[in-house]
Amino acid sequence: MTISVLDRTDGTAEAPSLGVLHDEASRVDDELLPCRANNPELWFAESPADVEHAKALCQGCPVQALCLDGALERREPWGVWGGELFLQGVVIPRKRPRGRPRKNEAAA
Repeated sequence: MTISVLDRTDGTAEAPSLGVLHDEASRVDDELLPCRANNPELWFAESPADVEHAKALCQGCPVQALCLDGALERREPWGVWGGELFLQGVVIPRKRPRGRPRKNEAAA
């Protein structure tokens, strides 16, 4: 199974490539895949709101489970894969905003 981000020298993100998946997934039209139909940089965004939006778009994806399984197997270093956020190869619940955390978490 191959779903990967291509390493680009210009620093831009590229949508996950379906490559060779199971027979059923290889017949899926690219336009049905949120990571192909939307800006690919959304899946590698800095903004917590953008990351949550990417995770929400993944919920209706026909290859969500395959994408997530592949990302777990490869220990993807970062980004949204299969509706989950990865950082250093593990799933994390949410992306924290930049800067110091607030003293009072309820104020966030």
